[in-house]
Amino acid sequence: MMRKVSHKMFDHQQLCRARTPILSAIAFTATIFFVYANGIISTISLQSSSASTKEISGELHSRITERQIMSTVIKEPLRSMQEEIKEVDRSENQSSVIPPFSLSVEERIEWFRKKVPEFEILKSDNLTKEFLGRVLEFFNNECDVRFFMTWISPVESFGRREFLALESLFKVHPHGCLLILSRDLDSIQGYRILKPLLDRTFKVAAITPDLSFLFKNTPAETWFEEIKSGNKDPGEIPLAQNLSNLIRLAVLYKFGGIYLDTDFIVLKSFADLRNAIGAQSIDVSKSWTRLNNAVLVFDMNHPLLLKFIEEFASTFDGNKWGHNGPYLVSRVVQKVAGRPGYNFTVLPPMAFYPVGWNRIGGFFKKPENKVESRWVNAKLLQLSGETYGIHLWNRQSSKFSIEEGSVMGRLISDHCVICEYKYSS
Repeated sequence: MMRKVSHKMFDHQQLCRARTPILSAIAFTATIFFVYANGIISTISLQSSSASTKEISGELHSRITERQIMSTVIKEPLRSMQEEIKEVDRSENQSSVIPPFSLSVEERIEWFRKKVPEFEILKSDNLTKEFLGRVLEFFNNECDVRFFMTWISPVESFGRREFLALESLFKVHPHGCLLILSRDLDSIQGYRILKPLLDRTFKVAAITPDLSFLFKNTPAETWFEEIKSGNKDPGEIPLAQNLSNLIRLAVLYKFGGIYLDTDFIVLKSFADLRNAIGAQSIDVSKSWTRLNNAVLVFDMNHPLLLKFIEEFASTFDGNKWGHNGPYLVSRVVQKVAGRPGYNFTVLPPMAFYPVGWNRIGGFFKKPENKVESRWVNAKLLQLSGETYGIHLWNRQSSKFSIEEGSVMGRLISDHCVICEYKYSS
């Protein structure tokens, strides 16, 4: 049995009392936007086989960071911006905040306590104080669907692959809104990256998150205070990775919407989805064997999100890849399956994960003969059915170039809005 944690429900009126009347009005009108799913209920049983917690060789590399690839920067004059938005220091060494190998728990905590000031994402300043107001101002009645992403890596590593994910989102949802929770992209350099989409009137913004606000009155509040004070072992896995796992849960819990990883290519509208999570794998009986948290679709204050956050705080382990992410959501859904009070759908792998991490390379290769050409055409036809998008598994696929005529090449041609990607021959 999981222990009960007292919880104070998120109250827009209370939080926005000090805001202007305009922002207070926005707070009430910006909360509900989903359309109930029609005929989308998955056939997958919620009764899971035991979710594996073993690391898979080749998939799990705790120290691999996001691939450093050239960012999409448009060399055009910038409009005036808020003075609070900082310019990113290109010389910042990301590896300086990754724990050394072979430290004991006590040694790592001591190392981490000294390094806490270097973790920009943990800081509170003028930008974090404006977080709630900026979010409420961004999400207004013009948003058909509301999306969230996180980016805790250096701004220079937000490259063409990530930008393609943004293009595909707006190709399918031209009137959707995308909020990227990121201190590094909330900068002049980040603005340059997003400017081609802004120039086409797409609604996208990078906003520095206020983590204290996001975790307040949730089971993660105490965990975060211990992290900020340097009194908790962050583990060997980069803290940014685990913070992203938690931030996505908290922002959906406080605001409701759709979370997507930045290596996810959107293929069709999410507007008919509500309170859904995707299976990464299933067994012969069509019961899921593992879920994934790269895509989450949930209403504000959904009880399953609260269970996810509680599990994160109570079982946090920074030494096991996936323990606080994909394995976490698998553990919790397995526990609550069949219990009253939860209303969510587990979608089949074809919805968000139509290709596994160990086979994603085939999507990047151009066909060399008629047999391979027929396979590409058949795969594209299959993806045009029940697939909402493709998780690209960047840890594996970042080493592959997108070859023209490949499955990915064809999909990008059909789902880009700027379409300046250079294919490999």
